[in-house]
Order: sequence, then C-alpha cells, then structure tokens
Amino acid sequence: MELIPKSPFEKIIAPVSRFIHLEYTGGIVLFLSVLVAIIWANSPFHESYHHLWDIKFSIGFDDYVLNKPLHIWINDGLMALFFFVIGLELKREFMEGELSTLKKASLPMMAALGGMLVPAAIFFIINKGLASEHGWGIPMATDIAFALALLSMAGKHIPGSVKVFLSALAVADDLGAVLVIAFFYTSNLNFAPLGVAAIFLLILIAGNKLGIRSTAFYLLIGIAVWIGFLLSGVHATIAGVLVAFTIPAVTKINENSFSENLRKLSNDFEQEIPNSGLLTTSEQHRTIEQVKSLTLAAETPLQKIEYALHPWVAFVIMPLFALANAGIIIGADFFSALVNPVSIGVISGLIIGKFVGVLLFTWLMVKTGLAQLPDQANWKHITGVALLAGVGFTMSLFISNLAFEQPEFIEQAKYGILIASLIAGILGITLLKSFKKA
Repeated sequence: MELIPKSPFEKIIAPVSRFIHLEYTGGIVLFLSVLVAIIWANSPFHESYHHLWDIKFSIGFDDYVLNKPLHIWINDGLMALFFFVIGLELKREFMEGELSTLKKASLPMMAALGGMLVPAAIFFIINKGLASEHGWGIPMATDIAFALALLSMAGKHIPGSVKVFLSALAVADDLGAVLVIAFFYTSNLNFAPLGVAAIFLLILIAGNKLGIRSTAFYLLIGIAVWIGFLLSGVHATIAGVLVAFTIPAVTKINENSFSENLRKLSNDFEQEIPNSGLLTTSEQHRTIEQVKSLTLAAETPLQKIEYALHPWVAFVIMPLFALANAGIIIGADFFSALVNPVSIGVISGLIIGKFVGVLLFTWLMVKTGLAQLPDQANWKHITGVALLAGVGFTMSLFISNLAFEQPEFIEQAKYGILIASLIAGILGITLLKSFKKA
C-alpha cells in the first residue's frame, strides 16, 4: 500500500498535535489534582493536608545541608525542572518553531504582550497604594496545560492553526512570566553564590561550544547552577530556563547521512546469518549498537531531553504543585472572602484583562497589516482563545507565592485564580463549542 506524502502543513501540525494531546491529558490530571487538593483541605483530614507540606526534608553533607519544608522543595526545586522544560520549549520555538521568524512570532507574541500588560494594569489600578499592589504579575500568566486541554475539548471543528496560535501565545506568555519573575520578583541578592552559579553557567556554555552532548554533564553542572541561584536570592527557577538555553540543539549528522547509513546498516543486518536460537549473533549485535550510535548522532540533546522530561512535568511535577498549592478553604463565607482588592484584581485581570489584551493587540496587528489571522481561523476563534487565555493557574499560583509574604494575600490570590480560571474556561469552551465548521 503506497503511503500518501504529507503536505507541508501536515508536517508542521503533526508534532504540535502530539504536544497538544500530551497537554490535553496533562490538563485533565492537573484538574484532578486541584479537585483533590480542595476536597482534602476541606475534609475532616484537613490538618494532615497542611502538615504534609510542612514536613522538613534535608539533603547535603557535613556542614552543608539544605533543610527545607516539602512545599519549598516542590515550589523551588521541582518547579525549576518545570521551568527547565519551558526553557527547552522556548529555545526550540525560537530556533524552528512558531517563534522562529518575525512573521511567525509577531502575532502570538503581540497577543501575549497584550494579555500581560492589560491584566497587570487592571490589578495595579485596583490595588494602587495598598500593600498588595506588588501582586500585579499574578494575572499575567496563561496556564498552557489547562488552556490547551479546554481547547481540545471544544471540538474537532477547531482549526489546527488555532491550536498552534494558542500554543505559541502561551509559550510567549511563559517567556514574559519568566522575565517578570527575574526582574521584579527577586529578593535581595547574595553575589557570592550568584557568581559561582555564573561560573558553572559559563562551563555549560563552553561545553555546548565544544560539542559536549552528554546529558549527565548538563545535569550535574545544571544542579550546581540551581544551588547557586537558590542561595543567591534570585529565584532558583530562573536557573532552569538559563540552563535549558545551554543545551545543544544541533545534530552530529544531517538527515541525508542518517538515512544513507541507516539503510546500509539495515542491509548489513539482513545479510548477516542469524542464529537458530533466540539470541542475535555478535555481528548482528554490533550492527544494532551502530544503529544506536547513529540514532544518537541524528537527534539533538535538546529534543531528546525535552521529550523525556515533558511527561514527568505534565503528569508528576505540575499535578504535585497543584496538590500542594491549590488547597483553599471553601466555607460559608467563601464568596464574601472574594470581596477584597487582591481577589477582585486577579479575577478582573484574568477574565477581563486577558480577554481585552489578547483580542485588542491581535486586532491591532491584523488591522495595521503587520500580521494575518492564522490559516482557516476567524475572529470568533480568536475571541474564544482570548477567553481561554484567562485560565491562569500554575504560573499565577507560582507568582502569587513570590509576590506576597502575607499568608492572607496569598490565600486571596488563590481564591481569585481558581474562580477566574473556572469562569474563563467555561466561557471559552462554551463559545468555541457554539461555532460550527465553515
């Protein structure tokens, strides 16, 4: 049976579709984790919920010991791995993805910019002059896992280009959030460990330039960078992004060489006389090892690491973060507890600000002729995406922990994030489901 060659558009959409499928299932797991956290925190076992995350966990040797509560290890440790994967995605997108050229990147990046500036401005205006005004970064973020999961649930009639647009928008949004954390939510600096981290970062860059492709090399030196950032006052998750950008993203051989050598090795394997038993001959085993080496040379360390870590981030780290941070108390005064500047600012920023910012900046780019709408997409689709952009869960929760020291402000921000994400998700999916394929 002759295979029908894929069109260029299908070749672009195929990896994106796999990514979206992973995000879709990851979004469901994330939602279940939020549900478990809320039920647990409001159950007769609520004390065990809070006690669990305060358990101290230590790692180190001699006098050098890191002794932190479990929730700190999750928020500062495991989330650094989350940001590491974000960094890998950003580098890939900048090299050959939806952010690789100005033409491709202009629309989603400007939409993301509008979706950050307007929500931040709304929160700041509502909280201006109050102790909570520093939380303006909370409603700036879009949760890519939740947003893509909801978009997939909207139906198969949604054009693939719309999903690509939302993915690129969310990735650009992640970049903005990383920059906001780095420049505005960093505590007092300790330059000695920061200098040590910088030296290890330079070693990673040198390793890249020298052609070192060992995962172990980047892992061990990357951990040293993370520890330096952790002790410096710069949030440790920034280390994850910086280390990600040092990972090599080139192959040792090109596609043609890979295909030719693979055909030759495949032919050699077929020509070799097999054993009559279950084991391969030494010649066959040698050929298999050569195929392994050839495959390693044909793949980039960046993509290899990203594909290996993405399931762990989607199905372990993000759900664990949600479980540790989404446990809010829902009592009789739940809705009255929302009547405060922090919750109102977050809800207004995510629902109104995200919608207006994404839609307005997209409209300006199209109307001025600087960009075009995604292929087969219309303004109804963009409206639905603008609503879904208000689903700001993981990154919003993360920033709220950085923005506030007062527990009551963090709790109020959580209320706002959950309510706003729920409303934005319902509005977005309802609107997109109402559209029929043209």
